[in-house]
Amino acid sequence: MDAGWVFFAELKRRNVYKVAVAYGVVAWLLIQIATQTFPFFDIPNWAVRLVVLAIIIGFPIALVIAWAFELTPEGIKRTEDNSEAPKRRGRGWIYVVLVGAALSIGLFFIGRYTTGTGTTTARIPDKSIAVLPLENLSDEKENAFFADGVQSELLTNLAKIKQLKVISRTSVMQYKSGIARNLRQIAHDLGVSNVVEGSVRRAGNRVRVSVQLIDALTDRHIWAENYDRTLADSISLQGELATEIASALRATLTPEEKARVESKPTENAEAYLLFLRARESQDRLSILLEDAQMAEQLYKQAIALDPNFAMAHARLAHTIANIYHEFQPTKARATEARNEAHEALRLQPALGEAHLALGLCYLWIDADYERALAEFELASRTMPNNAEIPGCVGAVRRRQGRWPEALAKFEEAAAIDPRNEHTVANLGDTYAHVRDWAACARSWDRAQTISPALIYKVVRGYVDIWWKGNTGLLKSVLAEVPAGVDPNGLATLTRWDIALLERDFAAAERALAASQFELISAGYSGGGPPLPKSYLRGCIELARGDAARAQPFFEAARAHFQAEVNASPENAFRHAYLGLLYAHMGEKDDAIREGRRACELKPESTDALSGTLMTAFLALIYARVGEADLALPLIEHSLTRPGMVDNFEESITPGDLKLRWGWDPIRGDARFQKLLANPEQNPLQR
Repeated sequence: MDAGWVFFAELKRRNVYKVAVAYGVVAWLLIQIATQTFPFFDIPNWAVRLVVLAIIIGFPIALVIAWAFELTPEGIKRTEDNSEAPKRRGRGWIYVVLVGAALSIGLFFIGRYTTGTGTTTARIPDKSIAVLPLENLSDEKENAFFADGVQSELLTNLAKIKQLKVISRTSVMQYKSGIARNLRQIAHDLGVSNVVEGSVRRAGNRVRVSVQLIDALTDRHIWAENYDRTLADSISLQGELATEIASALRATLTPEEKARVESKPTENAEAYLLFLRARESQDRLSILLEDAQMAEQLYKQAIALDPNFAMAHARLAHTIANIYHEFQPTKARATEARNEAHEALRLQPALGEAHLALGLCYLWIDADYERALAEFELASRTMPNNAEIPGCVGAVRRRQGRWPEALAKFEEAAAIDPRNEHTVANLGDTYAHVRDWAACARSWDRAQTISPALIYKVVRGYVDIWWKGNTGLLKSVLAEVPAGVDPNGLATLTRWDIALLERDFAAAERALAASQFELISAGYSGGGPPLPKSYLRGCIELARGDAARAQPFFEAARAHFQAEVNASPENAFRHAYLGLLYAHMGEKDDAIREGRRACELKPESTDALSGTLMTAFLALIYARVGEADLALPLIEHSLTRPGMVDNFEESITPGDLKLRWGWDPIRGDARFQKLLANPEQNPLQR
């Protein structure tokens, strides 16, 4: 017999094949157990590597032992001494192999396909990073803005490097210095491998910045450096830091990226300080007009010192566009925002922040969605890690009625900025607009875990109203609001609204009497004028059924609503609210005119988001003036397709129609009752 065949026959006789197969299966099982369970118990990665190395070394040893020895009922014997070996052909080893293989495959697929709110270490990119808030070591604590500004600018520069995954600022601000930091947990929560920690000390004209880059999964310090600079020399420091960090993470910068990262935004140190102060105001997690106005003034002061400060022009354009969108939709604001964006691009044509600002002007001011998308695409080329850009694209897709794409873009933004409650709130809003109430509730629950802001608790309470017609959760939220806490009149408006939903008119009166505000912000969806107390007081009387007592209150509010329309004649929300006031006053022709004008200014055909709210306003106006035949088709239309919902009178959902007093004039109509009785359908699945 050929010697080769003799050798392989001997391998078979000595069970070496069986041992090799069984060893491979058991080894794979052990590797799966190590990779899936070690991170859960915070066992470092080197332990997993040690297990793999030991298994590799053990394989040839196992084969040698299989050649030399055999397991028998009498114990382990040398194969040559075991004359019965050829006669035994037990199949127990087959079962061991099958069970081990099944377990290995199961663990592999569990690790490969299961996902949750966290991120396993196996899926975290090596070149992912979070820059934690830098500690302010300055003797003057008001210099905290400088430490925050250094962090913001460092993040801005890192976000320009395509090979890195960089977590946005809003997601890391909760890990402020002075708070105990578990770097491994922070890395897990944010889905990164590395974190930057450090401190900033400013004394007069001198600045000292200390920074260290840490592998958070192993607590290994990768790189650290101290920088002592004059204030003027510190302007370029963030670019240098970004380059050093990228090098430490072995990220390769293109020549264009290197030029962008290392360019100095200004040569004027005082202008730079004002810019950092403005960024601190602009980046605050608030929706308050005063914060935006503070940022506006500081940017303008920086530009006065350095008119060629392109980044300040871009940030100013962004700020003013936001003021236009949220608070003051006037022609003057629109012109100012556009001018600042164009000036930034004139000074620096490739500046990503300038393209982003101009895109926001096209989105919020001009409703020119294709040009907005083009600007956002240009911005993304120089800011690939900027979470605001996919969020803006999602906002465009919502208005275009491309809802699945909008949801995908908001999910993309959430991956870059996972602890940003505004990003999560955008997801919650979008799920509400497509009537996916369960997903909407989960998103707003998540927003509450990130931020304690009252708005998130209130909107989560409204989800139960929209979805189930249940006021219980919102009432419990209001019961926990401390006296004196009433941001922009939100608590007052919500107490007033919930009282009218339950026809508790005395409670509605008490809510208004306790408020310090004479003008209260309208529904959470934004865009509407502030509401005078007189209007809300008139609504109480009208809901009570006393139209005569309501009229003086509405008359007192008339001048305010008309002035809002005169100041912003192209704003659909202003016309809609004026039309609703006229409807409550019984001025039918004027009410219908203003409601239709709102729909002309913001039709659903060009704005699938706000346009649907204008349709809802017109439906409510028709209902209030006795035009049921015109109101009911619009209500049915609103119930069967995606569209905006609100925490105010015009919102159309099954819960709103069931509870709100505004629909009482047509509540007895059989067609209205039929709409209430029909089961709600997901409009995306129709």
